[in-house]
Amino acid sequence: MKVIKIVEEAKHSVGICNSCRYCEGFCPVFPAMEKRLSFTDGDIHYLANLCHNCSECFYACQFAPPHEFQVNIPQQLAKVRADTYRQYAWPGFIGNWFNKNGLISSLVFILGLIALFFFASQGSEALPGEFYAIFPHNFLVTVFGASFLWVAVCIFLGFNNFLKDIGESFSSLFKMNYVKQALAEGLSLKHLHGNVKSGCTYPDDNISPWRRHFHHFTFYGFMLCFLATASGTVLHYVFDMQAPYAFFSLPKLSGTLGGISLAIGTAGLFILKTKADENIKDIRQMGMDYAFIAQLFLAATTGLLLMAFRETAALKVLLIVHLSVILSLFLTMPFGKFVHGFYRLGALLKHAKEEQEQHKH
Repeated sequence: MKVIKIVEEAKHSVGICNSCRYCEGFCPVFPAMEKRLSFTDGDIHYLANLCHNCSECFYACQFAPPHEFQVNIPQQLAKVRADTYRQYAWPGFIGNWFNKNGLISSLVFILGLIALFFFASQGSEALPGEFYAIFPHNFLVTVFGASFLWVAVCIFLGFNNFLKDIGESFSSLFKMNYVKQALAEGLSLKHLHGNVKSGCTYPDDNISPWRRHFHHFTFYGFMLCFLATASGTVLHYVFDMQAPYAFFSLPKLSGTLGGISLAIGTAGLFILKTKADENIKDIRQMGMDYAFIAQLFLAATTGLLLMAFRETAALKVLLIVHLSVILSLFLTMPFGKFVHGFYRLGALLKHAKEEQEQHKH
């Protein structure tokens, strides 16, 4: 019943927005609204994931609280967006559980994995700099390879659920013209600058570019860390080059730069969230948001500490903690804030399709 109420409140507000149209130039959400005379639940879910929560429309709206119409597009769509993470998640019962206990569940999961890795490492000798003396290479490949497959399947099925709900499919959206536009807008965070093009009204009504900057630090830091793992895999299996690698190798350089960037980005986003205007954020999803930010920050910092102290007696403890954080981040990805990147991409693809089809006519 609560989910239905949230969606109905959003439908009420976008109906008023469609009549007013003062904010039609702010972001793609409002032109997408104007293409519709009425709104299905799938339409609202599409608009919620197209919204980047820049919040400029809230501060410009004459019908925002305390007005009796109670139009609050950023907060109302944020609530809908959070519910889509749970609604589309596969398996659904894990999505429901994580949605209610995001931060606590993540921390308990990390602690449980630390205990399991400590148990698995019993009897191993921690030689300076030798990861594989603690955990054999094949053991790590099996554990993290299986986790990667699990994550890929869950995210694919959840993303497919989202596409079906908004009336689309892989074949209808993944066309070169749509993909090109959606990636350009997504990777540049084009729609996270509001109407004035220099920033968004977040965490308050002052225009600031920092949310966009910290998102870039986070995303590209994460991608550099992924590049470190991928390049290390290629060096190991294709060129028969065993870890550890030199500092100026691709795995080490990309991992170091990625870890620093990821730590800066997540710390910045955390600070902004603590300062965010209560009128524009959804209090219910703060646990999920903080869980994701905390896991990314811990992944970055424990990785950097592991690199710095790998030749010391702290190697074993640091390795176990880092592996536990990474594995926890992987296994919870399909059920937390991470999936918003995929649903946002799906919404941007649909936006590109609608925009390009309109221009044809």
